[in-house]
Amino acid sequence: MTNSFSVFKKILLFGAAILVLHGCGSSKSVVQAEQANIVAKLDLVQVVDDKVKVVVDPGAFANSDILFFIPKTVPGTYSSDNYGKYIEGFKAIDYKGGELPFEKLDDNTWKIGNAKELDKVSYWVNDTYDTENEVADKVFSPSGTNILKGNNFMLNLHGFVGYFEGLKERPYTLEITAPDSLEPSTSLQRGIQDIKSPQTDVFVASRYFEVIDNPILYARPSTENFQVNDISVTLSVYSPNGHYTATSLKGSMEKMMRAQKEFLGPINSTKHYTILLYLSTLEDTDASGFGALEHHTSTVVVMPEQMPKERLEQAMVDIVSHEFFHIVTPLTVHSEEIQYFDFNNPKMSKHLWMYEGTTEYFANLFQIQQGLIDEEEFYKRLMEKVSNSKAYDDEMSFTLMSKNILEEPFKENYANVYEKGALINMALDITLRDWSNGEKGVLWLMKELSGKYGESKPFEDDNLIDEIVEMTFPGLRDFFDTHVIGDRPIDYEAYWEKVGLKPTEVEESTGYFFNGEIPFIDVDPANDNTIFIRKGIALNSFFNDLGAKGGDVIKRIDGTAISLESIRPIIGLSLGWPADREIKMLVEREGEEIQLEGKVGNPTMKVTKLVPIPGASEKQLQLREAWLKN
Repeated sequence: MTNSFSVFKKILLFGAAILVLHGCGSSKSVVQAEQANIVAKLDLVQVVDDKVKVVVDPGAFANSDILFFIPKTVPGTYSSDNYGKYIEGFKAIDYKGGELPFEKLDDNTWKIGNAKELDKVSYWVNDTYDTENEVADKVFSPSGTNILKGNNFMLNLHGFVGYFEGLKERPYTLEITAPDSLEPSTSLQRGIQDIKSPQTDVFVASRYFEVIDNPILYARPSTENFQVNDISVTLSVYSPNGHYTATSLKGSMEKMMRAQKEFLGPINSTKHYTILLYLSTLEDTDASGFGALEHHTSTVVVMPEQMPKERLEQAMVDIVSHEFFHIVTPLTVHSEEIQYFDFNNPKMSKHLWMYEGTTEYFANLFQIQQGLIDEEEFYKRLMEKVSNSKAYDDEMSFTLMSKNILEEPFKENYANVYEKGALINMALDITLRDWSNGEKGVLWLMKELSGKYGESKPFEDDNLIDEIVEMTFPGLRDFFDTHVIGDRPIDYEAYWEKVGLKPTEVEESTGYFFNGEIPFIDVDPANDNTIFIRKGIALNSFFNDLGAKGGDVIKRIDGTAISLESIRPIIGLSLGWPADREIKMLVEREGEEIQLEGKVGNPTMKVTKLVPIPGASEKQLQLREAWLKN
């Protein structure tokens, strides 16, 4: 999963089919549920109060009590989202149509009594997008759900379909009744459709994990298909105001995925891949968490519809490439904790440095190797990751953090997997290249691990690093013990020196409130009227000369009360401010209001850039070439 964009960026970023036979009511044969298919029905036509009705029919039970679950968390999210909170009107129904007693044990668990008489369960599902701007513990949009009657349904199925205790490995059939005007896009396998129900789409899955691993986007058709070597790719786009179509974005996606496949070479774990792009209007009841969530054969991407095409395409390249590279890890190379994932009592793996760090590193490395970006841009991205990583605890063991990522203080450091996690892989890559005369790197390592393991063959969590050391160099043991298992920060300059690079400080121009796409200010997600200067980042001369500090809440600018709404036009006007313009800014700092005044000036800030060392040795140049181009 990629990390979500800052909330404040809203300001600027304008084989064979399975034939399933099942009965209903009292005519059903009485068999053990362990021998029956599970049928889940979703009605997207009769939507009531922005809710969708779901019915799950498990077959018959021989035992007296049974538990029914909606997931607490799902793979790739690394957070407890409690999707059961969005369930209402739960009923356990017997064969005569009456209701059975049940007890709700927690947000995500229902205990049903007299289960021998249980025919099915039914409930109503609320979507998550409607509440993202209202709750502090909101669900990340790409793993959330949307219900917009007659218009759009984002079915991340873990938010709709639950499972019964002990039956996660049973086959599922999904019967989804949808409006004629909407078409589904998904990698989920089609089942045999009853011609008497033309509005009903049938999908089949071999087990519950396959259900939640294949999201479905229902929308008016905007789909393109293209072939990348032996992978069939589907791009489906929902753009509420018609700003974008799949056709308009196909070119950049196809170019990017061809470059990825060239980079990966023989690594391949799927024949079909689906990209589901949901573009948000940025309204209060629409998605606000931008980024993506990976699956084995698809990814859900959420972005703002107002983004200019060039920036949307670059964001899609960066985001979708990250998600597609997840087919390597953790979708192919993963531990037992992921293979046998417990949706309601998850045991986390130690290796986020690989699952997210390696993936994020590849998402940048392939662009320089395949000529999509130049060296200067690649070096800039590395330096940004160094800078961003300083906002987190640099002395925290990465394996300890990963194992305990659902708990604090580790949870608040999660986003560092995309920053320091990528840098760990950079250091590992340069080291492997150095010790193998340029022949072996992290990509070689992942190919070796992919050959040893696979989608259905996990590794033991405690043994992975020992195995990597055994298949590479004994000296890597010290690197992992010190910087991945251990808590000693990495001296990145030592690795850059090996490839003839060094960091150099330069002065660069910025905007008043943004440095490119990186904001100096942010908004409290729980209160649009609270705009503050970001902590933990370097500020430009505009803020420094005024005497502003990270954490200051901006109350007024030139007498105008500041909110998310009022700051937008000020940011727009700032693009034309002359250097000698006077400004007054009232801020609140530690409960005290402070008036800041001065000229806006020409904002600049000191930036550390990674540049080639003049007179680098032949060995350094050869190693750099192997690292960037091999």
